[in-house]
Amino acid sequence: MTLTIILIAILLAISAFFSGSETALTATSRARMRSLENRGSRRAAAVVKLTEDRERLIGAILLGNNLVNILASALATSLFASLFPGGYGVAIATAVMTILVLVFSEVAPKTAAIARADNFAMFVSRPMQIIVRIFAPVTAVIQYIVRATLRMIGLDVSAAQSVLSAHEELKGAIDLHHEEGQMEKEARDIIRGALELDDISVEEIMVHRKNIEMLDIDTPARQIVETVLKSKHTRIPFYRNDPDEIIGVLHAKDLLRALWAHNNDVSKIDMAALAMEPYFVPETTTLQEQLDAFKANQQHFALIVDEYGSLQGLVTLEDILEEIVGEIEDEYDAPVQGVHRQPDGGVIVDGDVTIRDLNRITDWRLPDEEAVTIAGLVIHEGRCIPDVGQRFAFFGYRFQVLKKRRNQVTSLKITPLES
Repeated sequence: MTLTIILIAILLAISAFFSGSETALTATSRARMRSLENRGSRRAAAVVKLTEDRERLIGAILLGNNLVNILASALATSLFASLFPGGYGVAIATAVMTILVLVFSEVAPKTAAIARADNFAMFVSRPMQIIVRIFAPVTAVIQYIVRATLRMIGLDVSAAQSVLSAHEELKGAIDLHHEEGQMEKEARDIIRGALELDDISVEEIMVHRKNIEMLDIDTPARQIVETVLKSKHTRIPFYRNDPDEIIGVLHAKDLLRALWAHNNDVSKIDMAALAMEPYFVPETTTLQEQLDAFKANQQHFALIVDEYGSLQGLVTLEDILEEIVGEIEDEYDAPVQGVHRQPDGGVIVDGDVTIRDLNRITDWRLPDEEAVTIAGLVIHEGRCIPDVGQRFAFFGYRFQVLKKRRNQVTSLKITPLES
């Protein structure tokens, strides 16, 4: 009897080991383990190797856990059946073992493993490697049976892919750390900005054509010089007759060099010859592709065209970098305009403010998949050109149209709805 009790206690302890190991090895961060491995930690290296094949690892843990639990239950049933004849022993053994397994072999070890997942995982990594090797033939057979069974009902596990990409998993982890107070908003925005370059097209951040400062090449040379000197931009596109017909881009430095070379005699400068060849990109180009192209072509400035070749806007290297690090303001820049916070927690925002800029400023999560600007989002979701005073509620916010110019929504008030 005493030997049986001791054996049951040992089996429960082994079950606790398996339960804690399962929780720790699945909850631990592979990124942290990889970092520790690179610093020379052998235990971390063992954890990384174990978690490379999670299916085999979980199979071995569940096999071992079930073996010891079933054996412990069988011993307990035999023990209590001898102590309480008449059928009561089985019921008592079931109740006692359920409590013991639940408390000491499941909840307690799993709670401890969650609290110290990394340390627990490294502690059990060596013995778990041995157990996985011992159970490898059995788990291989179990995996085959499981996959064959699932395949019969139309689920091919072998071809399954992760629902989330590595980028999505990283963004989720970053948001989680920020919400838990372990990462500052600025750091989160920078990392997310770098990860999202492949998800954003140049069309979403471009300076719209109506806001581009450009000049007709046939404009008198003196007037061109005066315009360039007054401009806060260093590059001015040239067009001939039609603004869609961009023929070159004048750089202020090239103009200054030409003025110096000709002793400030504007009449001797050939503006067309001075202009650089324009660099056009399609509006569907992603920011990552455009950043790579800027680096490869040693360019900082690109004109964006649609599928018909019509000018849509322009994008600069600074625009792309600002998507990562936030607004970069020099002595000629102004901070993001058109966003005014209100005492009630809402904001009054110009219609042409981009959704991404508003999300950065307010730390909101308005979707930007279907529209670029706030006005575009309201029109898309409202399925109409709204009138002044009209209100909408979607995505957890109330949108009220304050101003409108013809068919263009120019000002809105956005207020978070109370949850």
